[in-house]
Amino acid sequence: MQLRILITGGAGFIGSHLSDKLLAEGHHVSVIDDLSTGSIKNIKHLINNTNFKFIRDSISNEIVLDRVASETDVIVHLAAAVGVKLVVERPVYTIETNVTGTEQVLKAALRYGCKVLIASTSEVYGKGHKIPFTENDDVLLGSTSIARWGYAISKMLDESLAFAYGTEYGLPVVLFRLFNTVGPRQTGHYGMVIPTFMQQAIKGEPITVFGDGTQQRCFCDVSDVVRAIVGFIHNPAAIGQLFNIGGNQEVSMIELAEKVIKIAQSKSEIKMVPYSEAFGSGFEDMQRRVPNTEKIFNLLNWKPTLTLDQILVNVRDSLLNKK
Repeated sequence: MQLRILITGGAGFIGSHLSDKLLAEGHHVSVIDDLSTGSIKNIKHLINNTNFKFIRDSISNEIVLDRVASETDVIVHLAAAVGVKLVVERPVYTIETNVTGTEQVLKAALRYGCKVLIASTSEVYGKGHKIPFTENDDVLLGSTSIARWGYAISKMLDESLAFAYGTEYGLPVVLFRLFNTVGPRQTGHYGMVIPTFMQQAIKGEPITVFGDGTQQRCFCDVSDVVRAIVGFIHNPAAIGQLFNIGGNQEVSMIELAEKVIKIAQSKSEIKMVPYSEAFGSGFEDMQRRVPNTEKIFNLLNWKPTLTLDQILVNVRDSLLNKK
C-alpha cells in the first residue's frame, strides 16, 4: 500500500537515507527541515522526484506543520538537537528543540490520526552499568546542572509524552533508541566520532581521542537503521512499544582510531585530548554503551548486517568522493 510519509529533520543524515528507501518502495515522502543541522546536499538528488516534497521550515511553525500533517499517514520524527558538541555548547536550544518539537509533532499527529515514530537515543540509559542495555532497564542520570544529562532528560520526556499520547488518546506511536548510527552523509561537525576520525586520517592530521580512549561503543550502519525504521512503519505490532536499534560489535575509541588509520592508509598519529579541554570542566562520559536488540529481532527478525570494518570503508569512500 502506498503511504504518505512525513519525515521531520529529513534533510539530515538518517532522514535523507530513509527518504531514499521509502521513495524506492513507491511511497510519497515529504520532508520538513530548517537546515540548522541538516543539509540540502543530502536530498538534492530527490528534489525532482514527483513523489518527494521538501519544506524548508521549522517544526515549531505550527501552521506549516499542521498543513503537512493533514496530508500524511505516517510521521517519522527525527528532528532534534544532535551531537555531543552541540548539546554541550547550546543546552537551552537542545532542550527546547527536543521537547517543544516533539510536542508539536504529537499534537499535529493527533489532529489527523497519523501513526508516529519517535527517534530517541541511547543517552537515555545514562550511567547504567547493566550491559547490554534493555528497553525496560532502570535509568541512572547525573546532575541536572550538566548539559549532557539535560539532553538525556529531554529525550526521556519525549518518550514519556509519546507514550502518554498513546495511552490517553489512542495515538499509534512507536519509539526507538538509536546507538551511534554512522554512514555516508554524516558530518563530524557536531562531534560524531567516526567521520571526525576518518576526516583527520584522510588529511594526515592527528586523530583526537577524548578522555583515556578506553570508553567503548557499538556502531550501526545507517542502512541497517533505515531498514529497522521501515519495518516499524509497516508492522502494526510495533505500536505502543520502544525498541533499541544498534550494532553488536563493541570497540574502544583507541581501537577505533587504530582501525581508521589502517583503513584510510594514513600516517596520522593518535592524540589524547582531556575531556576538560574538549568540552569544558564537569563533562561526564559513559564507559560502555551496548544495546540489547532481542526485542527488535523478535518483532522484525532484524539484526545489523554490516561489520565495523565495512562501515569504516563506506565512510572513507564517501569522504573521498566528496573531494
